Amino acid sequence: MAQLQPLQVGVMFWTGGELGVEASPDQIVSSVKSLGVSCGQLGLHGTADLGPAAQEAWKEAIAEHNLTVVTVFPAYKGESYADVETVQKTVGFMPPATRQEREKRTYESSDFAKAIGVSGLATHIGYVPEDTSDPDYVAVRDMVRRVCDYCAKNGQTFALETGQEPGAVLKEFIEDVDRPNLRVNFDPANMILYGSGEPLPALELVKDWVETVHCKDGTWPKAKGTLGSEAPLGKGDVGMDRFVAKLKQIGYNGPLTIEREIVGEAQRADIKEAIALLERLRQP
Repeated sequence: MAQLQPLQVGVMFWTGGELGVEASPDQIVSSVKSLGVSCGQLGLHGTADLGPAAQEAWKEAIAEHNLTVVTVFPAYKGESYADVETVQKTVGFMPPATRQEREKRTYESSDFAKAIGVSGLATHIGYVPEDTSDPDYVAVRDMVRRVCDYCAKNGQTFALETGQEPGAVLKEFIEDVDRPNLRVNFDPANMILYGSGEPLPALELVKDWVETVHCKDGTWPKAKGTLGSEAPLGKGDVGMDRFVAKLKQIGYNGPLTIEREIVGEAQRADIKEAIALLERLRQP
């Protein structure tokens, strides 16, 4: 995989599932490259095949099209982002009933990432309780420690996707987990969509752990218990110019990965506009 430029623009894409397309790895990677980018993050939908044949197909497609995959991003079977209550009950490592199954799937995702030459794993772990004595907090903290240790054996970082808890809670959790390869994939729109706080102060709090970012936009929730709405980049409440300026100020030089959680031609059109915006903002 090629060496990345500082703040190189990339795209989040999927193996399939609701946010992807059902196609071969070669077709998917070819479609990503046709947008005019050469790096990105690969999302693994909950039932994606992660076995040896799939590993080889993805490795070949990535090499053939000279795409640098920065992060592999597992999602999990049974997750739903319908509303706040549903997210709390179904997403990430928090639901006790699926914890063991998802821990195993995370290890399989780490092995898949290693096989295709990717040194970063990231995911939503779910809402982190503010009470550090909460049994779910303790169980998930210990699970994240195990996941970090597993990823470390594979030469990988493990990043927490932001948004479902305030920056201060996330910072405290990271310090409590206390693993050198635990990092952050900072998504400013998620802070807004979940109503968990202003993105830039949160970014300042966790700046020492930021490994990667999502460039996504959205609007604040209209009522308590509801989610905000995703918007095309530059048309929501994030303030992408301020976000990129803040990334420069904290010394972040990683990729600017566009995430647009719709599908079809509208997604491609929005991504192309987002690429143009970020290419302008990333300039010194």
